[in-house]
Amino acid sequence: MIEKFIHKLRMPDGSINPWVIAVTVTLATFLEVLDTSIANVALPHIAGNLSASADESTWVLTSYLVSNAIILPLSGWFSSLLGRKRFYMGCVAVFTVSSFLCGFAPSLGMLVFFRILQGVGGGGLQPSEQAILNDTFPLSKRGMAFAVYGIAVVVAPTLGPWLGGWITDNFSWRWIFYINVPVGLLSMVLTYFLVSDPPYMKRIKISDGFRIDYIGLGFISLGLGSLQIILDKGQREDWFDSGFIRLFAILMVVGIVGGVIRELKSKEPVVDFRMLKDRNFAISTLAMFFLGFVLYSSTVLIPQMLQQLMGYPAELAGLALSPGGATIMFCMPLVGFLVSKVDTRYLITFGCTISASALLVMAGWNLSLDLKHAVLGRVLQSFGLAFLFIPINVTAFAYVPREKTNMGTGIINLARNIGASVGIATVTTLLERRAQMHQVRLIDHVNDMNPALQRTITGLSAVSLSGGSSGPNATAQAHGILFNMIERQATMLAFVDNYKLLGVIFFAIIPIFFLMRRPKMSGGAVPVH
Repeated sequence: MIEKFIHKLRMPDGSINPWVIAVTVTLATFLEVLDTSIANVALPHIAGNLSASADESTWVLTSYLVSNAIILPLSGWFSSLLGRKRFYMGCVAVFTVSSFLCGFAPSLGMLVFFRILQGVGGGGLQPSEQAILNDTFPLSKRGMAFAVYGIAVVVAPTLGPWLGGWITDNFSWRWIFYINVPVGLLSMVLTYFLVSDPPYMKRIKISDGFRIDYIGLGFISLGLGSLQIILDKGQREDWFDSGFIRLFAILMVVGIVGGVIRELKSKEPVVDFRMLKDRNFAISTLAMFFLGFVLYSSTVLIPQMLQQLMGYPAELAGLALSPGGATIMFCMPLVGFLVSKVDTRYLITFGCTISASALLVMAGWNLSLDLKHAVLGRVLQSFGLAFLFIPINVTAFAYVPREKTNMGTGIINLARNIGASVGIATVTTLLERRAQMHQVRLIDHVNDMNPALQRTITGLSAVSLSGGSSGPNATAQAHGILFNMIERQATMLAFVDNYKLLGVIFFAIIPIFFLMRRPKMSGGAVPVH
């Protein structure tokens, strides 16, 4: 039955329709990216159900991000060692099984362990999918192929908070993991029948004298794992005032510096940093870092602002991001078409300009903001983001030899994930510290010599008196209400500062894109070297 179904998917020449392959490898990737954000809103439920503190429950997120970050740059090496198809199917299998075990976990310790396994499986999915798409489609059609992949990578983070809140409120937090199982199984079956390794790709055979660089593996794992722990726990531990953070900072420097030196000297590197000598690839990697920085940090800021200051429930705050995701989904095919017609540097510049302008519009928000304008701001930002992902990826691999594609996809995906972690850590820290600064400045204006203050206290006291409070209690309540007003205003100003920062970052990086070479088509298929 399955073979008959697969036969219908074949082209007249007997090959598999490339678009079927694109959809097949996108299934598991969508779920993997979704899992980076879907668990966020479920943390209070997980902590309560498993008798853990709020701080302990954050290891559910940290453990996944750490293992995911370690595997990402190693995925190209593992593909060469095991074969790309075998490695990809193994990742899907590990991700699917560990997702089921996460939902079944009886304690927080077991859940964290299974999340580590889930991150290991998920880490290899995105680079493998990109490599498969690069080999399946010629350069002239690669933009449309990356549109399918881009929908998964860019839309999934915006759906995660809403979907996680809806599942948790209506069912159980365990179902945010169980939903991965049927899709994972379907992905494995389709991949087995539809995907194959390209003829040029040769597996590394240990029997031929190949030696695994355990030292390089160890350095890279230590450095990336420590970096992810610092970024995820830094704000809670007060950054470098904490001995815990200082220890991991030392481990991070040792791991990253040692790993880079080791890999640059190695004949068979686990991660080929020499690829960054290619100008297009290096600039695209940097651009992908900032794309992750702005996309994920703004995805965190908007729902948090709506919940904290506007009193929106978690599900509705997450839902405010959904129209932005729909905008990206509808725009991706258009951008995929334009990539083969318009200079990618102009598309990237246009996307950065629109997205940065939207963020500066958000910097004009205040406490009277309604849901409509919050959604419109996100939609405008998403419209700009839709013009970034595909052109950056197409430009990155335009001059990369095809045998290096596996390694390159791991590096560029790692850049986006680290950008996301750095962005979230940055805006979270700035939000708290700028709120404290603004609060101090606002309180400086609260003194008994200020006539406006006296009128405000008198008015608030009158309201409390009319509600039945006594004179002293009414005055105390008036001061309490005033303090809450100052606190909300200070927090809103901190959100505004973050939106300004993100907008300025996107404007500032535009000039570097014109250092890239435009991908040129030769026969409509491959880049001209």
